[in-house]
This record gives sequence, C-alpha cells and structure tokens, in this order.
Amino acid sequence: MKAIIEVSRRGSVFRAAARQLKASRQGRAADFRLSFESARSLFAELTPARLDLLGTLRRAGPCSVYALAKTAGRNYSNVHTDVSRLEELGLVERSDDGNVSVPFESVEILVPLAHVA
Repeated sequence: MKAIIEVSRRGSVFRAAARQLKASRQGRAADFRLSFESARSLFAELTPARLDLLGTLRRAGPCSVYALAKTAGRNYSNVHTDVSRLEELGLVERSDDGNVSVPFESVEILVPLAHVA
C-alpha cells in the first residue's frame, strides 16, 4: 500500500472516497490519501525534515522515537514533535509498545501546476 499526498480542490475528497470504496470492493488494499488545499499548506506540514524522517523510519523499521532521533542524528524533542504530527496526519503508526513505523511502501506527492476547470 502507498500513501498519496495531493493538492486538490474542495470536494475532491468525495472522489477519493469513491476510489477507496471501489478498491475495497474489488479486494484490493486501498491506497491512503491525504489532501491539502494548496502546495503551501502541504509543504508547511510536510517539511523537508519530516519527509526525511519518514524515509529514515521506513529504512530503520519499527523503533522508539528516541532510537529514531539517534538514527536520524536529530534532537529528540524535534523528532518527537515531528513524529506526533506525522502520526496525526496518518503517515506514521504507533504500536502498543510505543514503537513507531511507516505503514506504507512508498509515498507519492502530487502537486498540479494549474487546476483545470
């Protein structure tokens, strides 16, 4: 399963939901979709540091936030803040033992250059 992060107009959430429903009816795992109203809001939430952290966590596998901070060579407090936000966005999962992981094989970011009417 992959995560698709996109910039899309209002109302497109309904089209995405319809695609996910169709995929589940066909027995396929539906891709996770996360939409933002503008590229500015997308990149305000998914900063380069957070995107790097997703990659580091995917490579490291499930681990504690402390271990992730050490692996990434970053300050624990900043990593904790970033992981918490990524978890709120649905891009990171936390297990019962407190370890965090990325449940996706890949992340695609789609940013249209212009909206077609």
